[in-house]
Amino acid sequence: MPIRFHHAVLLGGSAIAGLGLLDGTALAQSAAPIELPTISVTAPSPIVRRKPAVARAPVRVARTAPGRNAGTPPETVAALAPQRGVLPVVTDQFATVTVVPTEELRRSGATTLGDLLGNKPGITASGYAPGAASRPIIRGLDVNRVGIVENGIASNGASDLGEDHFVPVDPFAANQIEVIRGPATLRYGSQSIGGVVSSSNNRIPDAMPACATAPFQSYGLPAKAPVLGAAPCMNAETRTSISSADRGVEGGVLLDAAGGNVALHADVYGRRGGDYNVPSYPYAAPGLDFNGRQPNSSNQSSGASIGGSYIFDGGFIGAALTQNDTVYRIPGPEGAQVGTRIVGHQTKFTTKGEYRPDSAAIEAVRFWAGITDYRHNEVGRADAADPASDGVRQTFTNKEQEGRVELQMMPFDARFATVTTAFGVQASHQELTAPSPDDPNSPLNGLFSPNKNTRVAGYVFNELKFTETTKAQVAGRIEHVNLTGTTPSLIPQLFDLAANPGDIGAATGRDLSFAPKSFSLGLIQALPYDLIASVTGQYVERAPKAAELFSRGGHDATTTFDIGNPNLGIETAKSVEVALSKATGPFRFEITGYYTQFNGFIYRRLTGNSCDGASCIAGAGLELNQAIYSQRDATFRGGEFQSQLDVSQFYGGTWGIETQADVVRATFADGTNVPRIPPVRAGGGLFWRDANWLTRVNLLHAFAQNDVAVIAETPTNGYNLLKAEVSYNTRLDPRIYGAKEMTVGVVGNNLLNENIRNASSYNKNDVLQPGLNVRAFANLKF
Repeated sequence: MPIRFHHAVLLGGSAIAGLGLLDGTALAQSAAPIELPTISVTAPSPIVRRKPAVARAPVRVARTAPGRNAGTPPETVAALAPQRGVLPVVTDQFATVTVVPTEELRRSGATTLGDLLGNKPGITASGYAPGAASRPIIRGLDVNRVGIVENGIASNGASDLGEDHFVPVDPFAANQIEVIRGPATLRYGSQSIGGVVSSSNNRIPDAMPACATAPFQSYGLPAKAPVLGAAPCMNAETRTSISSADRGVEGGVLLDAAGGNVALHADVYGRRGGDYNVPSYPYAAPGLDFNGRQPNSSNQSSGASIGGSYIFDGGFIGAALTQNDTVYRIPGPEGAQVGTRIVGHQTKFTTKGEYRPDSAAIEAVRFWAGITDYRHNEVGRADAADPASDGVRQTFTNKEQEGRVELQMMPFDARFATVTTAFGVQASHQELTAPSPDDPNSPLNGLFSPNKNTRVAGYVFNELKFTETTKAQVAGRIEHVNLTGTTPSLIPQLFDLAANPGDIGAATGRDLSFAPKSFSLGLIQALPYDLIASVTGQYVERAPKAAELFSRGGHDATTTFDIGNPNLGIETAKSVEVALSKATGPFRFEITGYYTQFNGFIYRRLTGNSCDGASCIAGAGLELNQAIYSQRDATFRGGEFQSQLDVSQFYGGTWGIETQADVVRATFADGTNVPRIPPVRAGGGLFWRDANWLTRVNLLHAFAQNDVAVIAETPTNGYNLLKAEVSYNTRLDPRIYGAKEMTVGVVGNNLLNENIRNASSYNKNDVLQPGLNVRAFANLKF
């Protein structure tokens, strides 16, 4: 067992053993109890327990301190007000769920899901192009095994086809991000075997906004729950920030309005940043002036959305239209030489609804549907010395339609348990193209163009409540997957089209069908001292994706010449996960261990050969590494730990300690290493918070990653990531300030200005992560 694995285990174990002694006593001398924020998640299961949407109260309710006049701003009661920065631990789901609530989203200022989640236990980021193309990696699994959904519909871009492709789900408008692992992923499909990142926002309102209260309440009186039929009203929020490392600027506005039974939402945002600062030169390149920055790393993006819902006593129905645009550059030696950049655009129409009938059998009917039109151009100079050669080098398009309907039944007494069942049906159709701009009629017609993917699936979730302390879940899913595309009849490992055009046969159409089946079983047991234990088992089958089957060309982002394998079979994963957690009291923690056995694990196998656009030769010499999609048995095992301890009261607030650690080890059946696995990480820090202020400082150490693949992967040095933040939140009197709430803060990242290379990234040898960065932000609610 590697020494760094011992370090991580010892850190987690000592934290539980040592800090656990303080549980229940650390705040014994406190003057008043502290209210913890309520955590509510909806993505992990189709079985949702909540009040009808029309009865939902605002998240925050103003309280008037005793003795204050109703017409003056209320004083914050620290002993009662939920405090920011509290570790959210989910204990009522049959899955490990990482939650990023609204207040953390606003403080983080992350521009991509990868940047937002990359330092959470068990989650890293691809980090290919900071500020644009950074996709979450969960327990060492990415792209084809990690799903990304927004408001229940897949992101439907092309980020799973290339690490340099942007994820068209922006954290700007999100109300909450949930990362789901384990059995609950069956709700979204076998392609999400590693996990699902679910972003929820108010672009399709499912309740009346908080302003819709009746009768009108003057400032200082407790607000009432939003109601139907209220007079027209509107809430607004502005969000702005600046950052030092890239001279970045961000701004946006969100609007929520209501009148009668209609709720509306609109938002618009924009951001831009220059080439970001790095601690040292990441590589040597003649003719390039780095000037202390990562060359060719600037980016800019913008987006807008408008949506609305009709809300009635039994539910709601709504729709939204969203557009995302981005232009970002690809860092690295070649990218800097030829000015490689991606110009992306996505238009997406989504609709969803819920109906809770007054029925003895059916509790709720829900639906989601979406239509996506995605396109991006990869632009750069064909000749680094000739600006006139600048143009489109590759185009990706994705036209996708998806729909899902769920039926949640009322609980019934089966004597041995109370059983609640939910059924779901899901269908999707996708058309992908990546034609070659140089020779559209070539047998190597683009990377994998064209292909179609059609999926139809059904699933069922059953929750069994044996007692108030013992619950179980049984879930299953079956799919039918049909993929059609073209592939050359033969692609040998070594070929030269210029000398021997017959080396690659004529393009051959393929029509492939798969029927993956999946099953999961979970158990939750409440223990003394508010502890919750869980164990889950899962069997998942995954059909290959189009890129794995039909690829046949160069992929500059990964510096690989990808060769698909239309003979790939279904990939299966058998996994077990155990967890122990505590969400209440002064000591909150979560520790999880997992073991997954893959049969027929699909991956890019580097052969040691090299290629260009028209040939592959033995050994190195050409610009691209040859990679053939292959299957081998593999084993993934690891664990995650995080904790937060409120030590004592200090100057009217609470100070405490937080820790985290994670490890994943992945090997093939012969003991060799699975490529691009994140390193072991461990860290901790201090915090102080009250009802208005939050301050924290945290150090995360990543150990060196020496468990690398045999071919074409290099070790990665360890690093220390030091972060600190201070933020202030307060309610305002709108009659004086115009705004009713303000949050301002400063966040520092990589304060040690260390050279940080991402072990999971294809371009880690040429691209450093940003150096010391300070971000200042201000959010105002009106």
